[in-house]
Amino acid sequence: MHREFEPAIHYWGTPVVLISTLNSDGSTNIAPMSSAWWLGWSCMLGLDASSQTVANLRRQGQCVLNLAGAENAEAVNALARTTGASKVPLHKKALGYRYESNKAQKGGFELLESLLVSPSRLLQCPVHLEAEVTGIRPFGGQDPRFAVPACAIELRILKAHIEEELLAGPDRVDADSWHPLLMSFRHLYTRGAKLLDSRLARGEEAQYAPWKGRGPKAWATQAALSWSSRKYRVKEEGADEETI
Repeated sequence: MHREFEPAIHYWGTPVVLISTLNSDGSTNIAPMSSAWWLGWSCMLGLDASSQTVANLRRQGQCVLNLAGAENAEAVNALARTTGASKVPLHKKALGYRYESNKAQKGGFELLESLLVSPSRLLQCPVHLEAEVTGIRPFGGQDPRFAVPACAIELRILKAHIEEELLAGPDRVDADSWHPLLMSFRHLYTRGAKLLDSRLARGEEAQYAPWKGRGPKAWATQAALSWSSRKYRVKEEGADEETI
């Protein structure tokens, strides 16, 4: 039987991402978070607006999304309740956050040079997504239960890197081998065994990447998608309002 309840947070289980950005002095900031989701080659992040990561993204507009695997759990835990902001915001102080100047050393990460962005990648993470900011918007401002100032940051992924053993073939991830680190109600998990073959997985994965196609069929698909994009384009509400 279901009943009404009011949890402090809705944290139902999402992958852990370690966001690497550059501080104004050129050092690397690493922020563990799990309010992220993807559509195609775009990603949306939900972040505390007071964080050093947001300040870095506003200033430089680049980052690397280092996706954590189950093997990174201890490193993620080492960075919990740390911030790259030397002046710790009051609400974070109340939650026990402390300033950490060298998060790479704290988490035991080795930095790798990225190909298209300035922030470094984290060697120990199995997946690296180099990205650039395409938009920053306020988030949760109309929600009386929202406890912190927040923003939504849209990113465009420019380059993706993955450990070879996680590939099932060229440009295709082996879903059975990929075990992302998950955060659920502030606890760390990884996924269990596959339950069943998904109907969504039938057919070639390439159908989700029409830009890779060649020939008449690909041209027809791209034309249809272009038409659909114009017909169903969503206009942003309050676009004339001041953004963060």
